[in-house]
Amino acid sequence: MERENFGSKIGAILAAAGSAVGLGNVWRFPIETGQNGGAAFIIVYVICILVLGLPIMISEFLIGRYTHANTAGAYRILSEGSPWKWVGRLGVFTGWFILCYYSVVGAWTMHYTLLSAINAFYDAPASQYENIFNSFVANPWMPTLWLFFFIAIIHFVITRGVKSGIEKSAKVMMPTLFVITAVLTVCSICLPGASKGVEFLLKPDWSKVDSTVILQAMGQAFFSLSLGMGCLCTYASYFDKKTPLAKSAVNVSIIDTVIAIMAGFIIFPSVFNIGMNPNEVGVGASLTFISLPNVFQQAFGDGTLLAVVFSTLFYFLLFVAALTSAISLHEVATAYVTEEFKMSRKKGASLVTLTILVLGTLCSLSFGPLSGIQLFDRNIFSLFDDFSGMVLLPLGGMLISIFAGWVLDRQLYRDEISNGGDLKTPYFKLLIFSLRYIAPLAIGLVFLDQLGVFNFMK
Repeated sequence: MERENFGSKIGAILAAAGSAVGLGNVWRFPIETGQNGGAAFIIVYVICILVLGLPIMISEFLIGRYTHANTAGAYRILSEGSPWKWVGRLGVFTGWFILCYYSVVGAWTMHYTLLSAINAFYDAPASQYENIFNSFVANPWMPTLWLFFFIAIIHFVITRGVKSGIEKSAKVMMPTLFVITAVLTVCSICLPGASKGVEFLLKPDWSKVDSTVILQAMGQAFFSLSLGMGCLCTYASYFDKKTPLAKSAVNVSIIDTVIAIMAGFIIFPSVFNIGMNPNEVGVGASLTFISLPNVFQQAFGDGTLLAVVFSTLFYFLLFVAALTSAISLHEVATAYVTEEFKMSRKKGASLVTLTILVLGTLCSLSFGPLSGIQLFDRNIFSLFDDFSGMVLLPLGGMLISIFAGWVLDRQLYRDEISNGGDLKTPYFKLLIFSLRYIAPLAIGLVFLDQLGVFNFMK
């Protein structure tokens, strides 16, 4: 059976960008930027993208496009039977594993989009927002139903194939995501007192930049670009031979970074408008589903049409960002199952969807009926989240950089990124140097810190 490719370069870039742009752009990057030196953190982050993110992204693109195979198959081909083939299998497992709990959060964004649209937050006291969220996630039925809806959308896109499903959806969702982000940014910075929020985000405070902040920027750069989870390698396997790999990686990084910075422009002007301390808004789910509904209601007028529209658009933005990333994660596993076990796309996707539904449901119920199941003082959802973030992603990224820098044939590498000599590659030696020395060391430091071995960031 002939393997599909993306139908256009812009479709390939938008799909890869959709994989990178996710919930982390909204609920992690702005807070880390605001608390760690503002523009100073952004500069450090961009440097980390250049020396860490881009080399690994280019390598994943190269491995996928050269082999035109799923992530596991790609490493099996290039490793020629050596144990390095397990790097690809680790990537497939990581992408599938992340999707199990990531889909749960995607389902939450759907629910909160509906709550915002029906003005459910009107006249709610500040203390009520936490109760609204906790009651929802503890409900045995509602989060699970939203989870089924969210996964059903992913399944529909995946079964339609690369061109008609993934690429077509990316061409709709990514421009939509960018337009909504731009509209929300303009609305937020037009609020009274917004200048304080902009200053908080963009004023460089180099006194806060230390080894801890540098490590945080490294971790953010790595996680934000979807490195080490098979998505980029899988999508690149659908690139044609004329796709410029380095340029595509730069474009994806720019889109991802711009969206993350704009998210900060959405959040902080609103926070400062109501006189709230940015350090009190929380991070992750606490920021997104507890603090921000309250912030938006107060900033734009409790129950007003503007508050309803702004809040609804914001959660719809989160839903789109979660969906584009989830589609790429599903495709990693689907491509593996269909190619390695010779299944049709429909059967392979259905098998993956079924496993995600089962494990995703367990993660969802871990806030309610299954909350009593604890391991290492974590519920099922937290176990999936922490294990993927603390172990699977940094381990996968480090192995990819070592494989690309030390194992992969250097001439093959040069030929691929130059498209057979058609493109100039003056950065080649720097790229290899980063893959061999800088990236493994940097990721290793983040990895050890995540595991609490040396506690660099504590």
